[in-house]
Amino acid sequence: MPRLRVLAGPSPSSLTPITPKVNTNQAHTIRSDAFEGEIVVNIKGLVDENGAVRDSEYFGREDRQGITWSIQVQGILSSFQACSKTLADVTRWAGRFLTRHSADDILFGNTFDKPLKLPWGSGAALKFMKYMDPVLEHDLSSPTKPWALSPLIATMPHFEHKRLSSDQASLPAFPPSQSIADDVSHVRVASSPPSCLSSRASSASSSSLSSKSSSSLSLASTSSSKSNTSSSSSSSKSSSRSKGKKRRSLSNANLYSASDRRSHFSDVANRQEVEFGPQDLITTDFCYGFLQFSPSLALALPGGLSFDLMRYWDGQPVRFVCCERKGEDGEEPWGRIFWCVVIELAED
Repeated sequence: MPRLRVLAGPSPSSLTPITPKVNTNQAHTIRSDAFEGEIVVNIKGLVDENGAVRDSEYFGREDRQGITWSIQVQGILSSFQACSKTLADVTRWAGRFLTRHSADDILFGNTFDKPLKLPWGSGAALKFMKYMDPVLEHDLSSPTKPWALSPLIATMPHFEHKRLSSDQASLPAFPPSQSIADDVSHVRVASSPPSCLSSRASSASSSSLSSKSSSSLSLASTSSSKSNTSSSSSSSKSSSRSKGKKRRSLSNANLYSASDRRSHFSDVANRQEVEFGPQDLITTDFCYGFLQFSPSLALALPGGLSFDLMRYWDGQPVRFVCCERKGEDGEEPWGRIFWCVVIELAED
């Protein structure tokens, strides 16, 4: 097996070597103004810096049989802050919500800095990737910066979401002693603000209304009547546009397994129903068995098709990123990166 080096960090320009932590269940911490969390990497058959094979108990677990590599991540999109007690602080919280991210705009996949040397038969590999991940978007034949990215919530084999409480002092231990399993029961309320904000905003609104004069209330009532008429008309048009569609809303979706989750969130409209922010803790395990690291680096596809990746790997680092979807004014084909794991050939 070729000797590999693994690095991780908040961006490709800010990476820390973590090879000594691979296959040890030791987490590497990542902190930036956009993401705070931990990463654990496992690679089956990894050859360490002394030439010895270092394995992990992870690959011996019953629910991880056949897996050859894993990137586990737990984190939040920015530093979590407890709910404040004043209306001014509620306003600041509202500002934070303006920067929350739609589940459709949080992506995971690979990005490259140089064109790829795609081997003969790579079309079959791309079809396999699309079969495994129907929401995959890519431009791997780009003459500048190839990429392949998918919405995080729809592509992850294992995805767990928890809503942090306002008084929670610490995050759960990571990595957990048991394998990460699917749990999206709290995603149903992911687009709702914390209860403390809702109640305070409601209370502030009621107090403000009660202090208005009767004439002001009369004007507000007239304005509200016009607004309701306009809203009703707009709702009618929206209903007309969506007539005939049978999209299941998040409130009545039965998301009991990874298959249920991935199927539900393969619909862009379903992804756009969900938002993640500072109070949403996301834990994932990106793990598969189609990459073989021993005795050589190879891509093994169903049906016996295999590619010796060492014949085509030009030494360019393989970069796994979690990032934003590209904005209108972005220079890169992808948006801001939250975290990054890089696998590259180690220098002899």
